Amino acid sequence: MPGVTDSGAARLTAWVHGHVQGVGFRWWTRARALELGLVGSATNLPASRVQVVAEGPREACEKLLAALRSDETPGRVDFVAEQWSDPKGGLTGFVER
Repeated sequence: MPGVTDSGAARLTAWVHGHVQGVGFRWWTRARALELGLVGSATNLPASRVQVVAEGPREACEKLLAALRSDETPGRVDFVAEQWSDPKGGLTGFVER
């Protein structure tokens, strides 16, 4: 029986650095993720960072990562660090924290 990984599903964790708090960045990220059919969260962290966790098809996660790095985000993105892993499952919807 094929596992979740065999279906092309992935988990993206991205740490977005820059002026990304208080500018609608988490809302914008949630909207892009939902358009791509992803589940997960966008969470404010100390030092003006936002952590984005998204699960779904690898291609959709890659599109979200490209959007996070684009010039179309609210605020200003200076740097995005990424980590890829197998999906953990159990997530529903996409929430702002």
